[in-house]
Amino acid sequence: MNSIVLVSSLLRDISGVYTRVLETLVVMAGAMRIFQIQPKDTFVEFELTPFEDEHEEVVLEDWLESNPDAILESGSLLVIGRQVRTDLDGYIDLLCLDRQGNVVVVELKSGTASRNAIGQALAYVSSVTGFDAQRLEEIFRCYRKNSSLVLAECHRNHFGLDRSVHLNKDQRIVIVGQQITPEVKQTAEILNNKGLRVTCVEFKLFEDNSKNRLLAFETVIDEDPATPSPPRPPLTEDEFMAALDENGRYVFTKILEFGKKQPLTTRWGSAGFSLRVEINDRFVAFGYGYIPDCKYGQSFYTYLFGDPGVDIRSAVPEEAILCLHRQAEETRFFDTAGKNLKLAINRRLKESELNSLLTWCETVYEAIRKHGLK
Repeated sequence: MNSIVLVSSLLRDISGVYTRVLETLVVMAGAMRIFQIQPKDTFVEFELTPFEDEHEEVVLEDWLESNPDAILESGSLLVIGRQVRTDLDGYIDLLCLDRQGNVVVVELKSGTASRNAIGQALAYVSSVTGFDAQRLEEIFRCYRKNSSLVLAECHRNHFGLDRSVHLNKDQRIVIVGQQITPEVKQTAEILNNKGLRVTCVEFKLFEDNSKNRLLAFETVIDEDPATPSPPRPPLTEDEFMAALDENGRYVFTKILEFGKKQPLTTRWGSAGFSLRVEINDRFVAFGYGYIPDCKYGQSFYTYLFGDPGVDIRSAVPEEAILCLHRQAEETRFFDTAGKNLKLAINRRLKESELNSLLTWCETVYEAIRKHGLK
């Protein structure tokens, strides 16, 4: 028995512009045939056309860049970059933000998306995890060719929010292809169960005799929006310390004691804390501590660059901030993490190393107190 349904598609008019329209589909038993209903109730059939026969991958990029609302069923995306080069020398097809400010890596395949597609996407996510708000804004300004744009403001306006959100708290992957292999679907489901959100979208291109086109999308693997994980409440100091191993407790006990002595404000979150200097009811953060059970691992991060870090919130001169960064590098126990530095606490620090860390924290604190906030 035939049934008639409505789907949302992209239709190219004579000028080549793609717009979203509602098309009537007549679904036949065992196969799908698509017809456009014309005046006098006549049908014009659209035939399934292999996309890669006549189009390169860049064409799909063009279409989705111009129509980001077509990428996900669950909501709009703000495109902030195209062919974005990562620190691993790869190129992200489309880099986007969702409504919550999470970074979305979109990997496009004009044909079949096989294991290399999800491998590439995972490599890209590992790179963008370290992108702070300043790095994302630089990418966005380059993409829009406008050096005065403020990404947080553009994101807020795009999604109609009443306040800015914290950018890149989490990352997502979207893989788009004419066909998604069973191997990729299975891997995507496993990653979703492990907490890394992956969506797989298949597309089909249809044409009629006049070369009018329809583009149809189907989400074949999605995170489970019906049962989202509830947000974890902020930790208490006791909960934070209990989550650490012996090495972590040794280091963070000293850091928190240092913060109380200065005094600094300790702001607790679901994965750890930030060290903040408060001046006249405003603040600047310069360090973050994390528990083992989070994507950063048991670690301490500098926050000299990026909002609400030292270069954005404070009046400390740029030369002085760069000097603080070099001082941290010279300790030789920090690793690069984007523009900032990460101390992975996977061993017991020597007393001299811990003293160097606390001396560095005190130097940053004194610089902020001396120069004040912007």
